[in-house]
Amino acid sequence: MTQTTSPQGHSASEATLSGRTVLISGGSRGIGHSIAVRLARAGANLVLLAKTDTPHPKLEGTVHTAVADVEAAGGQGLAVVGDIRHDEDVEAAVTAAVERFGGIDVVINNASAIDLRPTEALDMKRYDLMQDINARGSFALSKAAIPHLRTSASQEGWTPRILTLSPPLNLDPKWFGRHLGYTMSKYAMSMTTLGLAAELGPEGITVNSLWPATLIETAAIANLPGGEKMLAGSRKPQIMADAAYALISGSADFGGELSSPFLTDEQVLAAAGITDLSSYAVTPGTELVPDIFL
Repeated sequence: MTQTTSPQGHSASEATLSGRTVLISGGSRGIGHSIAVRLARAGANLVLLAKTDTPHPKLEGTVHTAVADVEAAGGQGLAVVGDIRHDEDVEAAVTAAVERFGGIDVVINNASAIDLRPTEALDMKRYDLMQDINARGSFALSKAAIPHLRTSASQEGWTPRILTLSPPLNLDPKWFGRHLGYTMSKYAMSMTTLGLAAELGPEGITVNSLWPATLIETAAIANLPGGEKMLAGSRKPQIMADAAYALISGSADFGGELSSPFLTDEQVLAAAGITDLSSYAVTPGTELVPDIFL
């Protein structure tokens, strides 16, 4: 390992991911983009499956600009234009990763849709969209990559991983009462983590969910009612990127086997020896807003 400094000024041991291939859903902007660029800094190959082939009138970034950012950071990138809801696109992304880079070592289920409206106000089209992207998409991408993760697990000194951006399974009724449709879709992602951790763990494939302890500065938050106020109490997406890197690279030391596959960014960074998180704040000195589901 070589000594390095994180984007937020923390000193940490940089474990190389050179030659490792990461398949991520989404990644053209927001948390997924930050994670992709962070892993690229460690030398990883990034395969991005996303719909954003052309610029959005209100949102920055496409899958192509994200790949350019990955390569500028020191990694190799491959854009796969497709929809996580379509099985043929999922299979195409897996095939493209294997053909270009020789295999898949990590899967990151990042793509997600959000709509926090209560049940009566939530139309079924938006409900289906959340279920298809969040629940079904994470299941489908993980499933398609399993044979290649199994091959990766045969390599000595390396642990392949499925990492899903979803919350711990907190069955407090308030989360169902506030936004039932969204809660069901995100908890389905977490149930996939729980099931695959039990199913694939004996084969040497680690499966985790990662969730931010506070709100994260993203376009999704900014577009919500009251979003600007919430952003003031948020952290930058780099905190999730640094946590994902620490988890995937193995630089987070939990002192033995984890009792749960569900982790927060704060837990992972603490295990990596990073406890001063003040520089991640969007507005230093402002009280941070806890994320939902915690």
